[in-house]
Amino acid sequence: MRELYHNAFSTCSQKVRLVLAEKGLEFVSHEIDLLGGGQHDPEYVKLNPNHVVPTLVDEGDVLTESTLINEYLDDAYPDPPMRPTGAAARHASRMWTQKLDHSVHAATGIVTFAIGPRVALLQQPEAVREANINSIPEPARRAARRSVIEHGVGAPEFAGAIKTMVGLLQEMDVALGNREWLSGDSFGLADAALLPYVLRLDQLAMGPVIEARPHLAEWLGRVQALSAYQVAVTDWLVAPIVELFRTQGEEVWSQVEPLTRL
Repeated sequence: MRELYHNAFSTCSQKVRLVLAEKGLEFVSHEIDLLGGGQHDPEYVKLNPNHVVPTLVDEGDVLTESTLINEYLDDAYPDPPMRPTGAAARHASRMWTQKLDHSVHAATGIVTFAIGPRVALLQQPEAVREANINSIPEPARRAARRSVIEHGVGAPEFAGAIKTMVGLLQEMDVALGNREWLSGDSFGLADAALLPYVLRLDQLAMGPVIEARPHLAEWLGRVQALSAYQVAVTDWLVAPIVELFRTQGEEVWSQVEPLTRL
């Protein structure tokens, strides 16, 4: 039995669902309400002490950390393989996922909560909002979450986070200038890992920064044409939330656009 504790909009959940879909692996779904604080529920924290999603339970084994979950899936279910065969190519693929884990993921959280769900969070009772923020284990992430909810795109953390994300897009565009996929000869773990971060900027009405990079834009189109994308991403997204993110992004685009210029 395979169970996935996840969230429809979570970048890390999306990248694990992409790999599950590409490999044709079904799962029992347990959706976690991140805005409501479901990731802090004591029963869930027993599975994932980091208070994050996703968590995969596969034949009784509890697996956390999305990058490692995807590597586990490629080891446990090697058909189709989603990592290149050569050692150097595998290293190159891991460099992309390392970049996400070391800097991009944190930056994406800052950008997301400064724009997308900010209005909804500000409408929560203050006690509820503060309880959820205070449940974030890491002090730095807790402070950044409070700052961006309070100040939005004017938060001191925001400009650097945007530059980190746009820098990633630029690196991807250059790398895709002579190849179709970042994982080797076919869609693989690196592509699955990066897709949600590019998609998040598009959802926040930052499509121009993607369209300005033609190789990246073509890659995004190729990923979205995969049947796995429909199963792992499109089928889970809730239209009103997508519209909320886009509307909020459009409202602050005049402030954000200058920060996207490298």
